[in-house]
Amino acid sequence: SSYHPGFNKYYPPDYDGAKHKSLNAYRGKHALGDRARKLDQGILITRFELPFNIWCGTCNNHIGMGVRYNAEKKKVGMYYSTPIYSFRCKCHLCDGWFEIQTDPKNTRYVVVSGARQKDEEWNPEENGGFAIHDTDASATSTDPLTALEKSTDAQNHLMKVQMPRLDSLQGLSDHYNNDPYARSAVVRKHFRAEKKLEAAKRAADDQIKGRYALPESLKLIEDDVDARNEAREEWEKSRKEYEAQTSIRKARLSSSASPHPSTDTLSSLRARILGNTRRSSLLIRTKPPERKMGLK
Repeated sequence: SSYHPGFNKYYPPDYDGAKHKSLNAYRGKHALGDRARKLDQGILITRFELPFNIWCGTCNNHIGMGVRYNAEKKKVGMYYSTPIYSFRCKCHLCDGWFEIQTDPKNTRYVVVSGARQKDEEWNPEENGGFAIHDTDASATSTDPLTALEKSTDAQNHLMKVQMPRLDSLQGLSDHYNNDPYARSAVVRKHFRAEKKLEAAKRAADDQIKGRYALPESLKLIEDDVDARNEAREEWEKSRKEYEAQTSIRKARLSSSASPHPSTDTLSSLRARILGNTRRSSLLIRTKPPERKMGLK
C-alpha cells in the first residue's frame, strides 16, 4: 500500500491515474453514492420538503407542511425553457407513494397522484367581503371611456415607467455581462490609433520647426480649414499695414530730399553770396598802404 499525505487520501498500489482518472472510478462507485442508484433511469434521490399540507391517499393521514422525504426527482417535461420536475415520495406512515410536480406557469407545486392538497385559500366573496383582484379575465368593461382610460393609463405607464426601467436594466446587464477582454481590446485599439496619429502630428510639427528655426517649446495648432482661413486673414492684414507704412516712409523721404530746390531757396542763396562779395570788396578798399622803411 501507499499513502500520499499531500492529498490526504489513500491510493492503492494498483491505482493508475491515467487509467482510472479518479478513486470513484477505481472503486466503481458514483460521486453521489447511493443517491445515484437510479441515475440510469433519469432519477436522482434528493431531499424534498412538503410545500403545503396534504392528506395521504393510501392511509388518509394528515401530513404537515415542512415534512422532509427522500424523494425521487425526475424531469418530466418543459415549460418553454423551464424544466418541469416530479418528486415521488413514500409516505412515512404507510407504504403508499404520492407524487408532486412543479408548475412553472403558475409558480407553484401541484399534487399529481397518491394524495390530496389541503385547500387553505380564502375567498373574500364567500365570507361577505369584496374581491381584491379581478379573477374573471373574460369580463370586460362595458363603458368605452373607461376602457380607453385604462388603455391610455397603461400606455403612459409603459412609456414613462416600464421602458426606462427596461433600458436601465439592459444597460446594467450589458455593463456586467460584456466580455472584459473584448471591451479591453476595443479600448486598446482606439488608444493605439490615437497614439499613431499623435506621433505623426508630432513628427510633422518637428519638421516644420526645424525648417523655419522655430523654438521647440512652440505649440502649433491643428491644421484645419478654420486655422488656414484665420492665418490667411492675419497675413493679409499684416501685409496691408506694412504696405501703408512703406508708402508713408517713401513720401517723407521724397519730400526731404527733393532734387529741384524752390525759388525762395535760390533767392536766399543768391543774396547771401552777394552779401559776402560786398563785404570782401569793402575790406580790400579800406586797408591802409604799407610803409617802406629806408636806411638813412
